[in-house]
Amino acid sequence: MITAIQEKIRSRSYEFSRHAVDQSIRRDISVGELEEALVGNIEIIEDYPDDKYGPSCLVLGYTSSGRALHVLCSYPSRPILKVITIYEPDPNQWIDDRIRIS
Repeated sequence: MITAIQEKIRSRSYEFSRHAVDQSIRRDISVGELEEALVGNIEIIEDYPDDKYGPSCLVLGYTSSGRALHVLCSYPSRPILKVITIYEPDPNQWIDDRIRIS
């Protein structure tokens, strides 16, 4: 799945949900940073195969400057990958950007 996500990003076969657009503006996350974070060394940290809106997963990636980003996206089985939301993990809610604090 990771390779398929990266292929969608590299070929620019992705779109932003309205929520993702709003959040990226509010959080000052550029399209370039999203692309950097998702074509590098990424990992799926949470998987939601039965989400009511369709299968999705939470991906952790880092920009070239080391900025951690969480990207919630649809499964890459769709023709166009949908970026549902994007944010920097809050250290008060995440351990090592990977493990959610209960």
